[in-house]
Amino acid sequence: MKNLKGLLVTVLLLLSVGCQSIKQKEKLNIIVFLVDDMGWQDTSVPFWNERTPYNNVYQTPNMERLASAGMKFTQAYACAVCSPTRVSLMTGMNAAHHRVTNWTLRKDVQPVADDDKLAQPDWNVNGMSPDEGIPNTIYATPLPQLLKDAGYFTIHSGKAHLGAIGTPGSDPLNLGFDVNIAGHAAGAPGSYYGTESFGNDDPNRTTWAVPGLEKYHGKDIYLSEAITREAAHAMDSAVNNDQPFFLYMAHYAVHTPIQGDDRFVQKYLDQGLLPTEAKYASMVEGMDKSLGDIMDFLIEKQIEENTVILFMSDNGGLSAVARGGEKHTHNKPLSSGKGSAHEGGIREPMIVKWPGKVKPNSVTHDYLIIEDFFPSILEIASITDYQTVQPIDGVSFVPLLTHQNVSSSKDRPLFWHYPNRWGPLGPGIGASSTVRLGDWKLIYYHSDRSFELFNLRDDIGETRNRASDSREKLKELALVLTNYLKQVNAQMPLDKQTGQVVEYPSDLLD
Repeated sequence: MKNLKGLLVTVLLLLSVGCQSIKQKEKLNIIVFLVDDMGWQDTSVPFWNERTPYNNVYQTPNMERLASAGMKFTQAYACAVCSPTRVSLMTGMNAAHHRVTNWTLRKDVQPVADDDKLAQPDWNVNGMSPDEGIPNTIYATPLPQLLKDAGYFTIHSGKAHLGAIGTPGSDPLNLGFDVNIAGHAAGAPGSYYGTESFGNDDPNRTTWAVPGLEKYHGKDIYLSEAITREAAHAMDSAVNNDQPFFLYMAHYAVHTPIQGDDRFVQKYLDQGLLPTEAKYASMVEGMDKSLGDIMDFLIEKQIEENTVILFMSDNGGLSAVARGGEKHTHNKPLSSGKGSAHEGGIREPMIVKWPGKVKPNSVTHDYLIIEDFFPSILEIASITDYQTVQPIDGVSFVPLLTHQNVSSSKDRPLFWHYPNRWGPLGPGIGASSTVRLGDWKLIYYHSDRSFELFNLRDDIGETRNRASDSREKLKELALVLTNYLKQVNAQMPLDKQTGQVVEYPSDLLD
């Protein structure tokens, strides 16, 4: 009799576990793995039609692993700097539309002063807000709030940089996240080192000190590792509670300060890399280890087949010369880097793994832009009946993933708008508005009203300006760009010499 009762208890327990497993698998878990300032070439995964020497420098075996199980996007775009990208992801709006066109930090304060020629417009310097009426913000329904309302356990881990200090958008908990790990208003860490308490030990770094990781203070641990461990704890809580989760794994890496990850840096020094480059490469590999740890967690918890991973970077690699005269990253064959409308500033490494839906080791050359993540993630989560206070500019790329009703992106224009001053100088860096349509890309520079026109199919490095010899194409794209800027009431800077607002591009070509 005791054996029979024991058998019944065992059967009931197994049935209970089975039912929980089935219930947990009713909705897909979703992970957005966003890297900061990672260039298109900062990986051993090639996103071009050939490998380059840089693909042989960096060691990212877990990105290789993800790509072999999913789809690579060779023409995925973000904004040229961080906050605009992140707000576009969270709102589904283009930067010209939400007006968070530069990076944010202090309330009501321009992070970068005007230059001699242009006065920056009154953009949304305070970032995004879930509350109406906050000055200089875009009032929007955040993506994680919609997921949370649909039953998801929402986890923020790492860099937020969505709202200025003292505004609602600075705290991810106000944006629909159930858990906030280390996210606040600043866009860079005070330190990557636990031995330096991630900047909390230095009174000069209080603005940048990473919050909420006190358990690791004074310990020999790298920031990428600490936030990954905490993310795993949060995911584990969701799994134990039989709840689907959304993890926004937003690394501070590989943003400055360039502080080497001691677990990996020596191998790059042994390869002959300059010290700054070696430190940067070690930061890339530390980020890649985080990706591998998360993928291993999914296998351990037997939820790998029920979890979608979307890998992306928020802007191009920082190719400006670092202190000491060394560049720490290179984007060639792409031109320029972070802060630029050239491809090196906006084209990003992107991979999506969706077991059972995305063909392993597949590639798409159709282009997309960061605001497309908003409707795509909601579609992946089977959330169709939702309302937002903001209009949605993004277009779902789920058809590309599933090969259903796939239409080429060649007829869809993409837009960038940066009426601001970033700071560092370089090719393609400066206040500008940009459109890509098919193979052609037009950049309109606000300062001197000049144009650059490139055919990216023939000239991925943007070495030949076709504005003079392709006037009809120039006029065509200038009109497309102008119409969009007017449609969303995009803000233009002020010319200090004339006292007039900078003209729209087509106004100069009549």
